[in-house]
Amino acid sequence: MAEGWSRFALRFSDYYDSLPVESIWVPPRLRNREWMFIPWGGAPPIRHTSFPDKTALHTFLRNRSPHSCFHSTAYYQEPSRRKMVEKGWLGADLIFDLDGDHLPGVSDNDFPLMMETIQGQAWRLWNEFLEPEFGFKEEHVQTTFSGHRGFHIHIRDPKSMHLDSNARREIVNYIRGEGIDIQSTIHAKSGWGNRALDGIDSTLEKLSKLSSPGKEKASTSKELHNILTTRANSPNVSLRSTSISSILELSELAQSPDRIDRLKDNPELMVFGEKCTPIFWELVKGDSSVVMGTAGETDEVVTVDTKRVIRWVGSLHGKSGMRVTEFPLSRLDPDCSNPFDPLSEAVVFRGESLRVNVVVDDAVARINDESLEINAGDQIEVSESMAMFLCLKGWANLSS
Repeated sequence: MAEGWSRFALRFSDYYDSLPVESIWVPPRLRNREWMFIPWGGAPPIRHTSFPDKTALHTFLRNRSPHSCFHSTAYYQEPSRRKMVEKGWLGADLIFDLDGDHLPGVSDNDFPLMMETIQGQAWRLWNEFLEPEFGFKEEHVQTTFSGHRGFHIHIRDPKSMHLDSNARREIVNYIRGEGIDIQSTIHAKSGWGNRALDGIDSTLEKLSKLSSPGKEKASTSKELHNILTTRANSPNVSLRSTSISSILELSELAQSPDRIDRLKDNPELMVFGEKCTPIFWELVKGDSSVVMGTAGETDEVVTVDTKRVIRWVGSLHGKSGMRVTEFPLSRLDPDCSNPFDPLSEAVVFRGESLRVNVVVDDAVARINDESLEINAGDQIEVSESMAMFLCLKGWANLSS
């Protein structure tokens, strides 16, 4: 729990007190949802709670003003029962949780860049997979900012509500590229075929950056190494090496135009040798998949687990002070005319400025129009919303 949290807990209380009961959003079939709340101060979570209507939820929020609020993705006959087997599972929303702190080559310390990158990946997930390849319709989708480091895509299509964990895992595995022979897809007119072609060019471009010294070489080699080590942990992937030295060896081989021509003419050829050719194709697959291909269990388990909880839209996130915010699916597209900006549109508090002591090195933050580059030892005066963000993230403490 962040130091000095009591001040911010009071502000959370002010927020929940200010909400008119009629303005509260609740998930469909409210009576069939289980709720979970995390209190301030490190107390155990409050589980197995249910509400008959908005008024009951509103009363709870005003009395407790929790650190974080969640509701089940599942629908239950008796959601307040303490044992899962007694709740009576009726189905579950299909949820995709994309969390920016798992992106290869992107650091949480550059928060604006991380958010920009994960928003692009979330849009790719919808635009390249969920709509065109799985046929999900926008009318069944709710898009939300998680309140901290990512985005949630809620799908409430009646056809997917009763999918079990195995079926949901098949969806995730396809998105991750598990079990796909990527070389054989290249000349096929398919989603993965197109992604493979783009991934080849993208991977070759990154490999070319490793042939010249400088900061870009270091960051690119780290990114490729992160992708490769993640791919190596995937089922049915066998690599002789995942070391940076092997990636550098591959980059040298990839400088040959003759090899590249033969590769594109016949993807089955081992143009980079027995060790480096499999490395190349795993890098292509990792580059071509959305973040679910590199985020690991942290994100995919939300999709696969039919008894998971998800952050409630309209609640405040106890690790940022920002609001879990719904917005139109079209605004998830970073290149649209009016893209969603979580670092301004999810900001709630605009009180007096506060002085903070920074405890993290080399970090970048933005809240509304206030941008900072900070290092440990800095003592700065910032807006209330920025102070709350920095302190709840553990990047700063309030000055006494």
